[in-house]
Amino acid sequence: MPRKKTKSLKRNIGVDSLYSSELVAKFINKVMLGGKKRLAERLVYSALDQASKELKVEPLDLFNQVLDNLYPELEVRSKRIGGANYQVPMEVRLERKVHLAMIWTINAARSKSGNAFDQRLAREFVDAYKGVGDAVKKKKDVLAAAEANKAFAHFARF
Repeated sequence: MPRKKTKSLKRNIGVDSLYSSELVAKFINKVMLGGKKRLAERLVYSALDQASKELKVEPLDLFNQVLDNLYPELEVRSKRIGGANYQVPMEVRLERKVHLAMIWTINAARSKSGNAFDQRLAREFVDAYKGVGDAVKKKKDVLAAAEANKAFAHFARF
């Protein structure tokens, strides 16, 4: 068992080639399956382009607004106290907010059927920009769970 708690070093992902954004690069990496990064880039860029044309907004502004709309403020974490497990609402760190928003968007697009993935992802971007859709519903569900367990918030300090 280690004697000191050491903080692991964060890898520098870099920026994507089209928008020079670290967030878009992270999103591309999360979309990527089987190491096919070029395919993931093409899908994400196509989805951003389609959504930005539909909403008449700059693609990078659209992407940032979508993530802002999906950031959860609270989530529930399981804590074991006195032999019982409690769902304790806790604030979400910024890195985790970004991760959850991206994963919810991707999972919502993957769960839809029918069109090509870039079209489903574009639809999810548009829906999240407007404040509707499956990813926004997931955010509201997480917030509702935190609100329902507000009585256990005093356990957060343990």
